[in-house]
Amino acid sequence: MASPGASFIKGTLVGIVSWALLTTLSHIHIRHEGLLQNHRHRHLPPPGGKEFLNLLDATRSQLNRSIRVLCVILGEWEDQSDWAVLKKTWTKHCDGAELVRAKSDDRWIQMRDTYKYVFGKYGYNYSWYFVTLPTTFAVIENLKYFLLTRDAWQPFYLGHTALSGDLEYVTAEGGIVLSIESMKRFIQRLLNDQSCSDPNLIWNLAYDRQLALCLKNAGILAENAEDFEGKNVFNTKPIAYLIQEAMLGYPQQIVKGCCSDMAITFNGLTPEKMEVMMYGVYRLRAFGHHFNDSLVFLPPHGSKND
Repeated sequence: MASPGASFIKGTLVGIVSWALLTTLSHIHIRHEGLLQNHRHRHLPPPGGKEFLNLLDATRSQLNRSIRVLCVILGEWEDQSDWAVLKKTWTKHCDGAELVRAKSDDRWIQMRDTYKYVFGKYGYNYSWYFVTLPTTFAVIENLKYFLLTRDAWQPFYLGHTALSGDLEYVTAEGGIVLSIESMKRFIQRLLNDQSCSDPNLIWNLAYDRQLALCLKNAGILAENAEDFEGKNVFNTKPIAYLIQEAMLGYPQQIVKGCCSDMAITFNGLTPEKMEVMMYGVYRLRAFGHHFNDSLVFLPPHGSKND
């Protein structure tokens, strides 16, 4: 039987550890003032999961509410049928979703005007803005898990990065994620910096590279999202193509060589393949297996998602 002194010390240690955990988790929530300095990392891993296993239900609920993602589809006028499929597949898992059709043949003008439009319409109602293409399939729960320990009031700009000369940028094909702080800085740039607002000054760059250049001038650098094994979680190709690549490069480990278990996006999908992805990701279950995730990201109120 432990002595009263030993019990007191043990209780004190448990209290300290609990306080430290809650203090750490408090930084997960959106903070409206006070930015962390020296935000320099380029390759972002997902958060660890063990520390969330014993969270109180109230804390989990608060985390769920704090990560609000607006999904924005950069569409064309002929994408109406695609939008119908998108509305009944993965976008149901977003906190909000909107198709913004092109009003210009210039993709940079479309992207620039889209960001201004959605920020003007929604502002600070969302902590993260996820911009992608009509051919992209996204697993929003994995995106929210990846963002769990990121402070939306830091200037995050992440996805699948590539290099164009010495410019590192996030590819539009994999999807582009901007934190609310990055959105605020970007909109200010568009209003005050002619190099961002005038397409003629950077006409020779693709639209996702032009975005990277404007954000870089605002002190925001592109960051590649990876899992713990260094695999990309934002993919610019369809899953079938990635499997074929793995069959050639890793014939003994096709699945392991293909994709991350925490993949967020795949690109290049037809509407029919979107339906197949929904079946594989959300509907197919092995009877008798029970999944007990430490965090549950609930669907938006009124959503008929899977």
